[in-house]
Amino acid sequence: MRAHAVIRLDFPSEKHLAIVLKALEPEAKSAPTSRSRVRVEAEDCRLTLDFEASDTSALRAAINSYLHWIALVKDTYLVLESLGKG
Repeated sequence: MRAHAVIRLDFPSEKHLAIVLKALEPEAKSAPTSRSRVRVEAEDCRLTLDFEASDTSALRAAINSYLHWIALVKDTYLVLESLGKG
């Protein structure tokens, strides 16, 4: 059974989106497993993650990983911004 999900996230600016895209680039280029893959696209201030997996467990793992990485990038950026380095 194939599983599929699309997640769209809006960012406050193209700069924020570009930072997240740069951070996700290595993961999106080479998936750590053959059980899932993701297509990452950006338009204006919106990030689209298109997930496809061999089963729902692989889909859930891929989605959780990407959302976790995005949250880490956001949190890191906010800390650097508060220090005047963002």
